[in-house]
Amino acid sequence: MPRFKLLSWVLVLFVVISTLRQETKGAPIRVVVWDEQQPRQAEAYDNFLGNEIADYLKQFADLSVVSKRLDDPEKGIDKATLGACDVLIWWGHARNGEVSIDESKQIVRRIKEGKLSMIALHSAHWAMPFMEAMNERTRMDAARKYPNSPDFPRVRFDFVPPPGRFPPAHESIQTPAYYAWKRRGVVQHVRVDLPNCCFPDYRPDGKPGTLHTMLPDHPIAAGLPLHFPVHQTEMYNEPFHVPDPDAVLFKETWEAGEWFRSGAVWELGKGKVFYFRPGHEQSPVYKQKEVQQIILNTVRWLGDSIQKVADSAHKQAPKDQSRRLGVNVRSQKAD
Repeated sequence: MPRFKLLSWVLVLFVVISTLRQETKGAPIRVVVWDEQQPRQAEAYDNFLGNEIADYLKQFADLSVVSKRLDDPEKGIDKATLGACDVLIWWGHARNGEVSIDESKQIVRRIKEGKLSMIALHSAHWAMPFMEAMNERTRMDAARKYPNSPDFPRVRFDFVPPPGRFPPAHESIQTPAYYAWKRRGVVQHVRVDLPNCCFPDYRPDGKPGTLHTMLPDHPIAAGLPLHFPVHQTEMYNEPFHVPDPDAVLFKETWEAGEWFRSGAVWELGKGKVFYFRPGHEQSPVYKQKEVQQIILNTVRWLGDSIQKVADSAHKQAPKDQSRRLGVNVRSQKAD
């Protein structure tokens, strides 16, 4: 290859690397707060629950925050919106069923690719993006739990969805559940009941609960006391039918004896999902300073992890470009 061509390629490579560094240096965490905007939120919020969260987060210079709602074009989850999102905060309830599986799969795909992470709030336990994320985590767990054997046919999985959005009975099996068949001592067929993403009991009486910080050294728990009240809330009671979390940050208890894993994290490919239970629409939960701190901490932690994935991809891109240039050089030398 002539020397001037080689110098041209070196210059192009330098520009690519410099541009990528500028794009990722000091970039704010891009946050989308998605809210179905249920009318009953007016009992606790002047301008909807999601906007309350967004307005709080907009105070911080390291965050770039936009609000989206179900009645926006393309339900507020169009490709442009998701493409400009590092952390997706989701609150849904009465209209959870209006977001389809296909629309949710695009969100889950981006989570797995490390392009965004998700915070599901309160009744978003039945939001389709959260349910599909839990389904996908279950599929991944099943593949790890029952790997293929080189000497036998591939393990067959039958994934069985729940019959709809129905609370489970206390005496029912806890989902996700696995029922495996063996042949010649090796598992070859597994029925997997996908997670119901619900719980047996709830009580919307507005009585207080107590949040207990289980992992005080975790970044999500930074600046929080070990125990603090949620002054007005709705009770959910275990068992919560979801895959085993990778970390349980908060446990919530009530005077009547109920308890719940009220802050949990799941790894999903290169991204993460965080579920935070408090947040009934008729209670001003998201005006409470400790709850606001949890959301801020989580946004920063998730956003930093997404940006690290992006930085790693950017660093890898010039190497891949160099390999391609090397191939071109060899091919031109051969000519």
